[in-house]
Amino acid sequence: MRVAFILGRFPVLSEAFILNQITGLIDRGHDVELYSLEGPSGETKMHPSVEKYGLLDRVYYAPQVPDHYIERVLKALQLLVFNFHRNPIVCLRALNVFKYGKGVASLRPLYAAIPTLDRPPYDIIHCQFGNYALEALMLCKLGALQGKLMSSFRGWDISWYLKEKGDRVYDELLITGDFFLTNCNFFRQRVIQLGCDEAKIVVHGSGIDCSKFTFKPRYPSSDGQIRVATTGRLIEKKGIEYGIRAIATVVQRYPNLEYNIIGDGYLKEYFEQLIQELGVAHCVKLLGWRQQQEIIDVLDQSHVFIAPSVTAADGNQDAPVNTLKEAMAMGLPVIATTHGGIPELVQDGISGFLVPERDAEAIARKLIDLIEHPECWVEMGKAGRSYVEAHYDMHQLNDELVEIYQRVLTGETMPQRSTPQAVMLASS
Repeated sequence: MRVAFILGRFPVLSEAFILNQITGLIDRGHDVELYSLEGPSGETKMHPSVEKYGLLDRVYYAPQVPDHYIERVLKALQLLVFNFHRNPIVCLRALNVFKYGKGVASLRPLYAAIPTLDRPPYDIIHCQFGNYALEALMLCKLGALQGKLMSSFRGWDISWYLKEKGDRVYDELLITGDFFLTNCNFFRQRVIQLGCDEAKIVVHGSGIDCSKFTFKPRYPSSDGQIRVATTGRLIEKKGIEYGIRAIATVVQRYPNLEYNIIGDGYLKEYFEQLIQELGVAHCVKLLGWRQQQEIIDVLDQSHVFIAPSVTAADGNQDAPVNTLKEAMAMGLPVIATTHGGIPELVQDGISGFLVPERDAEAIARKLIDLIEHPECWVEMGKAGRSYVEAHYDMHQLNDELVEIYQRVLTGETMPQRSTPQAVMLASS
């Protein structure tokens, strides 16, 4: 199959779940091309798969759209001069405001169409995140892209973006798009509430390579040190503030505590200040971004993993996050929040604990519970590993993705594959 992935920025270190799909399709012999609507990420670190699979040779970058309209028009004229011959019909359509609506008046569809002008049709056009599917839908209408249009809703595109743009923003896409995926049942139900046909949307989780995350039973350290870890961007919805505050409570009782936070983001300075104010600089460390193997090394030495996600003030929410899956695959008992799609991953009291959002005291209580009952670490770790292997192994999920593509192409009905947790939550 010929497959086009529609992306925002590329490559992005935190979007390994998208890389896993891309490389999985390539491994299965499919022709995959990438369209980046927002340009290179500018990150200094890059996932090893980008180089291994030569993905930078497969990506087409759309010219960036100037904010100032006069500059945008002048640049558009330049683009037309150099690219009109490649596909005159699409270029003219991208300027036809009478037929294609006021959306083309922004000139953004013309910019987005430039990389596609001489590309042959695809079997599948797979949009990663719903907002990028809106641009792909316009490109399909213009004839710049041809193929079955599929969209994955992954989190902020079905939470923050809705709050920002309104509940009707996806109306046309949900009617005309060929098929939809969500990474958890929580978001599938939300998309259905927006008007999506239930037969056109299935849950397809974000996978991890379980073979890279070696399971290790967790036992107390001989030195008495208790090591806790969190991996995630330093942004509001990751709730890391509440992890820090919980540690500040627990360390008063267990001074041999160490909390390592892997990630970076706009809240870094705030967290540095908070750590100083709470007097926990000796035990709370902001490690910054790390490559996957560096993350594995930190998790390998840890005893407990905390994922304190919250609903951000702008409405942004999480699905079952991959960093949490990775920790569970390595045998770490976890503390997470009853938030978004996370209860579909963490079985409360079995693989870890679920606590309310923004409740640092609840996190502290559960952490103390784990510290005082290390005999439960191994069984929780085994339960977590087993659940992740059964439901989030990327090799199984990539086989499933190919099956979904094939069914979309033939028009066959796709059976639902909800996790037991999702079924339980939906019926409660």
